[in-house]
Amino acid sequence: MSAIFPSEEWLKELEAKLNLDAAYAEVAKTWEGDLIFIIEPEGNLKEKITFYLDLYQGKCRATVYKPDPALYPTPAFTLTSSYNTITDVLTGKLNPMTAMMTMKLKVVGSMAYMMRNVPSVLDFVRCAQEVTKELF
Repeated sequence: MSAIFPSEEWLKELEAKLNLDAAYAEVAKTWEGDLIFIIEPEGNLKEKITFYLDLYQGKCRATVYKPDPALYPTPAFTLTSSYNTITDVLTGKLNPMTAMMTMKLKVVGSMAYMMRNVPSVLDFVRCAQEVTKELF
């Protein structure tokens, strides 16, 4: 399958990948935290896109494309980036940790927790990269 990023189909493919990937399950077995991604319009993307992921101990328990903010008021992490930055991360042109440290990918939540779990973060990105075949 190949879904265009960002789309609901892409998010569902990512959820399936995270739940079937043995390496991710092992690396992220201690991760506990849900997150909201906010992708700001830029380039081909003309509207803000948000999606929610509930990541827990190496599994993705839920995903929601364009979630109602009232239903997910306090995720453990909120990540915000421009469309071009996130696509650079997903295509391997930009290291996700570099994106965070240079504030191209803004993180609201415990950076200490994020830094203690860099392998989980990087393997999550690997899974996202593997399901990203086409960009909007």
